[in-house]
Amino acid sequence: MGDAKVIPFDDDRDRSRGAAPAGQSRTGQRARRRGARTGQSAPLTTVPGQQDPGEGDGPGKGGAGPSEAAEDRHGAEQRFGDADGAGSRGEGPANAGEDAAAEGALGGLVARLLGDDWEDRAARGLAFLRRRVTGAYEVDDFGYDRELTDQVLMSLLRPVFEKYFRVEVRGIENIPADGAALVVANHSGTLPLDGLMLQVAVHDHHPADRRLRLLGADLVFVLPLVNELARKAGHTLACAEDAQTLLGRGEVVGVMPEGFKGLGKPFADRYKLQRFGRGGFVSTALRTGAPIVPCSIVGAEEIYPMIGNSRTLARLFGFPYFPLTPTFPWLGPLGAVPLPTKWTIQFGEPLPTDDYPPEAADDPMLMFNLTDQVRETIQHTLYKLLVRRRSVFF
Repeated sequence: MGDAKVIPFDDDRDRSRGAAPAGQSRTGQRARRRGARTGQSAPLTTVPGQQDPGEGDGPGKGGAGPSEAAEDRHGAEQRFGDADGAGSRGEGPANAGEDAAAEGALGGLVARLLGDDWEDRAARGLAFLRRRVTGAYEVDDFGYDRELTDQVLMSLLRPVFEKYFRVEVRGIENIPADGAALVVANHSGTLPLDGLMLQVAVHDHHPADRRLRLLGADLVFVLPLVNELARKAGHTLACAEDAQTLLGRGEVVGVMPEGFKGLGKPFADRYKLQRFGRGGFVSTALRTGAPIVPCSIVGAEEIYPMIGNSRTLARLFGFPYFPLTPTFPWLGPLGAVPLPTKWTIQFGEPLPTDDYPPEAADDPMLMFNLTDQVRETIQHTLYKLLVRRRSVFF
């Protein structure tokens, strides 16, 4: 025990702390020992890759206090929040782009289905409905509703005219651009579809945008619903008074002098014109000075090939004839569908009447000669068109 070595307390404390950590200099050890003697804490060495706490921006350069640390944490959270917010805001334009693309695709589909001008047509349609509901539309003393005819009735007949019967119109320029004119045409087809197609031909193809006012038989204006539609479309009774009134207003008037004799003739007599009545249309044209425009229609004779006529059923229903065709009435309503024949409507050169004196309308021989001249012109044109026709359906 006498050989025991007394170790000073300080040395023992230093030894208990062990050697300096790796990377710590002896200068740092001496500084700590001086701090221990003077009562000051030695500065800590900086761990590689970590900021020295003493280099903070806090008071006395002693490092960040609790409030500053909180602010740092708040700033970090705010930065992370801004990053998240930027991401969420970044989704906004992306979603807007997707919505715009979807709207563009939908708009393109609607444009392909309804046409590029579908918005304008929809606006016009809504304006049309508003006028119909409020009654803000005009009808003349004959019941003609021009707006309804142009926007509804013609729109319904136009696909039949263009796609089903594929009507070819020739000589439309022979109808005067202004003033009165009397269009005289042949009549056939069992049902008066030729009159409707003639009306569409003038409405859609005349360069001066003329309208045709047809003269119809008494039966048209006694049938329910048909009467109203005929009046709305501008048709009127086939009488001299109405025809003269319309021609006096400068209208284009259409007449089919064959009447029911031409409409209900047998299929064997197709394209053979019947008698043109008593020539009343010539008298009306002479009184008003309106030119007579002959018109020939090919294709209507074959839409309902009339192979028979049931007179008993005709008397029962009050019709001038009751047609029997290869499909009607055997197939019921399906038999009323017309055959898709190819049509041609040709307007001939007008026959002037303004050179005749006013008393010429009372000359029966003059009326007979003019009536026969118009009839022969239409008949010869029909023969020419039939010779040139390749097929009934093409």
